[in-house]
Amino acid sequence: MEKYVIGLDIGTTSAKAVLFRKNGLVVGESESLYPVHHPHPSWAEQDPIIIEKAAIEAIRTVIKNANADKSQVTAIGLSTAMHSLICIDDNDQPLSPSIIWADGRSVDQAKRLRLQTDIYLKTGTPIHPMSPLCKLVWMKENNYLPYENASKFVSIKEFLLLRWFGEAVVDYSVASATGLFNIHSFDWDDEVLLVAGIRREQLSKPVAPTTICQGLSNELANEMGLDINTPFVLGGSDGPLANLGIGAIAPGDVALTVGTSGAIRQMSAKPKTDELQEIFCYAVTDDRWIMGGPTNNGGIVFQWLRDVLGEKEVALALQQGGNSYDLLTKLASDVTPGSNGLLFLPFLNGERAPYWDANARGSLIGLTLSHKKEHIIRAGLEGVVYSLYSVGEALERLAGQPVNLFASGGFARSPLWLQMVADIFGHSVQVPESHQSSAWGAAWFALLAVGEASSLEGIKESIPMKQTYEPNGESHKIYKELYETYRELYMALKPHFTTLANFQRKH
Repeated sequence: MEKYVIGLDIGTTSAKAVLFRKNGLVVGESESLYPVHHPHPSWAEQDPIIIEKAAIEAIRTVIKNANADKSQVTAIGLSTAMHSLICIDDNDQPLSPSIIWADGRSVDQAKRLRLQTDIYLKTGTPIHPMSPLCKLVWMKENNYLPYENASKFVSIKEFLLLRWFGEAVVDYSVASATGLFNIHSFDWDDEVLLVAGIRREQLSKPVAPTTICQGLSNELANEMGLDINTPFVLGGSDGPLANLGIGAIAPGDVALTVGTSGAIRQMSAKPKTDELQEIFCYAVTDDRWIMGGPTNNGGIVFQWLRDVLGEKEVALALQQGGNSYDLLTKLASDVTPGSNGLLFLPFLNGERAPYWDANARGSLIGLTLSHKKEHIIRAGLEGVVYSLYSVGEALERLAGQPVNLFASGGFARSPLWLQMVADIFGHSVQVPESHQSSAWGAAWFALLAVGEASSLEGIKESIPMKQTYEPNGESHKIYKELYETYRELYMALKPHFTTLANFQRKH
């Protein structure tokens, strides 16, 4: 019987289980959705128990739909979104919601901590409300009851591993994204723990990404459709795993990912940080680090455009069985590159790299009577890529020029968006057959852990590539000219963003 491996990718809006052959070809995938709650302005929370149920359902469904036998599942590799934080009790029950990367409640704490440059230089985690460090300081200063009563502080992945296997372990890249982990010593940093007001024993043990957890209960194994001894391999966070899953692991290999949020990343053989604090640097294995920057505003911008401007397309898609995003993309494709001089600053959700400014706000600049709905949609898509390009500039300063550019994530299904990337970056863009690169990266670590793969680099032979998008010279010239204005707009508008953000919080 053929053997399979599963990549379980627990993202911001869903848990995806992807069943792969060992050569990287997808046999099947299943996705279980869950909501993000905003109980107060700029707060972003999720129910960890609902996420656990979604993960179990995704595993069960992908095996069932593929008509696979549980004995065919060699291992399961885990990928999760970074920066989640849950306060739990002695019985591994949640005392708080899962507070996720998009949560902005700790703006004031981040602003103060950012002045302590040594924290960033040691941890490689930019000081921003996304990071568990800032969240913990907010909890400490606001007498947050779950914080005061917590036995442990964990990410969503650690939460699942504790409940499924009773093991308090965390892989290097998830630990690294907390802002509490020293990327030079590969251990929790005592001085930073003091700032957060927590003890070392309240955190999980940092371990390598090939670490295996085994021994599901009979009840849980039956629920998942797995053998009780199926190895679960820790893997990493979704960012470095997307690089691995797309084969971007050599110097000069740059990966662009756009899902709900977005990121641009490059692997490195040594950690690099500097006083500018523009990009992250997280540990992945004991001899590899990942450098880059995330944007808060990826696919969520397109979703907002659809919700605000796409009523007609949503109705059409419902009537005709199509996809509202495809209809909107078709509209945008009829507009010339540069959207007739319309620029969209896509900071609808604040912004992370390269500005690390939770007060940043979205803006449409250059509107005239000649602009229509399709111009705004195209400008929104272009704005997301401009944003990634600005992070790429900061990354290039520390990591060098890109040699290969790879694209993954949900946006890799959009030919228009991918052509924009090639045109704005002025560089060819390679796209894999599967857009589930984080899941494949997690699956590859699982294969490594159980001896079914021999090296990290070996994954390059197991990534079926789909196509390459080449830049259009004329379009690149237009984008280059407009980008000069785009780059200056953030600094020009920054004081007004702060004023408006404070007004929005107050009212």
